[in-house]
Amino acid sequence: MNTPFFISWRYQRGKQKNRLVSLISLFSSVGIALGVAVLIIGLSAMNGFERELNQRVLSVVPHAELYSYNGNENAPIQAGKKLENLANSNPNVTASSPFVSFTGLIENGTQLKIAQVRGVDPVKQDKVSSLSHYIPSEQWQAFHQQGGLILGAGIAKDLEVTAGDEVTLLLPQPTEDGKLAQPLRFSLPVTGVLKLEGQLDHSYALLPIEKAQELLEYQPNEYSGIELALKEPFKVQELQMPELANFNQPLYLNTWIEKFGYMYNDIQLVRTVMYIAMVLVIGVACFNIISTLIMAVKDKQGDIAIMRTLGANNSFIKRIFLWYGLLSGMKGALAGIILGVILSLNLTAMIKAIEGFFGIKLLSDGVYFVDFLPSELHWQDVAYVLIATIVLSLFASLYPATRAAKLEPAKVLSGH
Repeated sequence: MNTPFFISWRYQRGKQKNRLVSLISLFSSVGIALGVAVLIIGLSAMNGFERELNQRVLSVVPHAELYSYNGNENAPIQAGKKLENLANSNPNVTASSPFVSFTGLIENGTQLKIAQVRGVDPVKQDKVSSLSHYIPSEQWQAFHQQGGLILGAGIAKDLEVTAGDEVTLLLPQPTEDGKLAQPLRFSLPVTGVLKLEGQLDHSYALLPIEKAQELLEYQPNEYSGIELALKEPFKVQELQMPELANFNQPLYLNTWIEKFGYMYNDIQLVRTVMYIAMVLVIGVACFNIISTLIMAVKDKQGDIAIMRTLGANNSFIKRIFLWYGLLSGMKGALAGIILGVILSLNLTAMIKAIEGFFGIKLLSDGVYFVDFLPSELHWQDVAYVLIATIVLSLFASLYPATRAAKLEPAKVLSGH
């Protein structure tokens, strides 16, 4: 066994003459452990949010949408099927789905709720998104076969309706002078409920595309837009579609980044800030090792003098106290990793239990894109945290170890 390591290990396990050394060493290890645990938990939460963003937003909302551009946002695309075929010919597009969208009021008795209603083709919709995964399969099948209206879970809850109930859809009817006339009213059955457990539950409703075209008096070949699924959603801003240059209507492309990109940017920003903040906390705890080592050097100066007289050189003494500091840091890091990993793997269940016990909701699904605290542990994050802690512990050990190596044995022994 490496002799300096063995000696430092014995120093760690043995009783100190000065109990304050043991106390400060304990506090530094506890500080490192807490910093490491909090950093692992925080990074796991950010990983969880990123996973949910990919699964619940990027898998549901369109990666990109093509609209007609002529100054009137309600103007339909005239040659919808032609545009759909052109879009599918782009090598970066994996699938497309036409839609008809409008804003309407949904009424049940005295309850009213505004919704973004989207008419979709169920077969094509399944190719561009996983929306149907968040709707009970029998309800999605009924929607495909019978039509009706699928409501977001938040809307259904506020209106106090479930699948099988009837609701009234109110559409605004502008007059030629720009004023609003009596709204058009349509009675529709509720076929199903969409539950994403997030913000979209409070604003989203689905209709069969044929019914939406009928309500807006569109022709069968007229759509509000075309949804696109892309091979690389995160490169959507680099998407080029030269095949649309000669289309008979001006078009514009709306991407998911314009609608939800701020969420992804916020996650990356919070992850970076959290990493910096927690590394600083770990750094402060690691630099308590300086105090511990300085006091340990003073406590062990007799041992150092004896080892020097027996032939130990400066490098030998220095390595003893470098190992001493590294072992202090490693104890805290390993304790923090164990605590952080256990809490990260059970974070979602623990937060739900706390919410249930106190009867509170930490994340509102009307504000955030999920209504629970997700967590996903990445082992590379654990490795990065461990490496950062070891490096900081090593830096903190350099000065006291160098000071120990410079002790003069004659002065120490004469004092004894």
